[in-house]
Order: sequence, then structure tokens, then C-alpha cells
Amino acid sequence: MSTFRGYNLAMTKNYSSEISSPLSTNQEDYLKAIYVLEARGDQVTNSVLSEYLGYTPASATNMVKKLAKMDLVIYRRHQAVALTPTGRRVALEILRHHRLLELFLHKTLDIPWDSVHEEADRLEHVISEGLEDAIAASLGYPKVDPHGDPIPSKNGEVIHTPGHPLSQSKAGQAYRLVRVLSQEKDRLAYLRGLGLHLNAEVFLREQAPFDGPMLVEVAGEVHALAADMAALLQVVPASADKA
Repeated sequence: MSTFRGYNLAMTKNYSSEISSPLSTNQEDYLKAIYVLEARGDQVTNSVLSEYLGYTPASATNMVKKLAKMDLVIYRRHQAVALTPTGRRVALEILRHHRLLELFLHKTLDIPWDSVHEEADRLEHVISEGLEDAIAASLGYPKVDPHGDPIPSKNGEVIHTPGHPLSQSKAGQAYRLVRVLSQEKDRLAYLRGLGLHLNAEVFLREQAPFDGPMLVEVAGEVHALAADMAALLQVVPASADKA
């Protein structure tokens, strides 16, 4: 056991007292994935879960059955998978680790927002609660990660940032980017190349009809943005207060 500026860095997790044995990395990944899919409004079937995580449907089914026996998920054949209250608490704890790590890597180590997701995926399972607390304190107890995704609080609260898709916005107005609904590395790198990042100002010049491209101005430069990309960008009026 070690300490860092008064923080206990013993390898413990908040949910440890609620389950009979430690969870594996894969089990934590499944619980986090179910929460993320539920949060975006998906029906979390085994096929959806397997596609999201990159495993075979058979592997997903076997894992879900194991998690159900541990009372972490609710599973019935041919129905959507759901988290139990304990499963949800575990998922939120891992998600808190992940999003705090993303922000720490981005703000403190200056790693681009398109490169932090994979690093956080590796680290989220191994940091202690003490290190999590130290990271949160050093960042000023942030509410969102570099992509605008909400960081669950220590007690599992999730506060969502208001916003609407840029694709549904009015031309001739300025907006502020508050969230990107994608973790795809190539998409995030492309947006970074356009000068788009959290809280960047975007002026919507024109939108072509029939889901055509949008002309946007970012930092004085005009770019054509595909409608499917614009749909992933959550914005608020530029005059709105920052969260």
C-alpha cells in the first residue's frame, strides 16, 4: 500500500463490498458497454453488444449469462439485457475512471482527444480509488471529459450537458461545440484537423437540402461538413454560458 499527497493508493474499488469476488477486465468492459449503449438509447441485445465490443455473439451470450448469475445484469432470452442496480454502480465507477483518465491525458499530458480513448481503456481497470480521487482533485473535479461526455460523480450521479445536433441547427448563427457523440479515432482526428474541439465556436453558414453537406466556419476558415458528421456534434448557441 502506498500514498500520494494523502491519498490511499491501495488497489481497491468502491463496488468491492457489493460483489463476492473481483471482476475481470472483460466483465467490467461488458458492464460499461451495456451502460453506454443504454444511455444512447439502444436496445442492448447480445448481437448489439457483441458488435460494439468486437466479440462473437456466442461469447457475448456466455458472458451475459455469467454476469446474470452474479446479479449484475438481467438476462432473458430474446430480450434486451439490462443492468441491475449493482451492475449499474460498477459500470458507472469504471466509466468515471475512463473519462477522468481521458481528461487527465488530454489536459495534463497534452495527448490529442483522438488518442486518449484507447489509453484510458487500458488504464481504467488498474487505477485505485485513491488515484482516481487525486486525478479528480488535480483537474478541479470536472463534469465532462475531452469529448463532452459526462463524468459520473463519486456517488454515481450523471449530469448531461444540454445540446442539440449541429445538423438540426439554423444557418446564419454561431454555436459552441459541447459534445461529440463518437469515439472513432479517425473521425476525431478529422475534426481536430478542422479546428473543432470542446467549446470551439462554429458559425453555420449554409446547409444544402436533402441531407447535403453543411458549410461551417471555424476560426476564420470555411469547411464543408457531411450531414452524418454534423449529426454527431452537439452544440448550444455561442452566447450560452459554459458548463
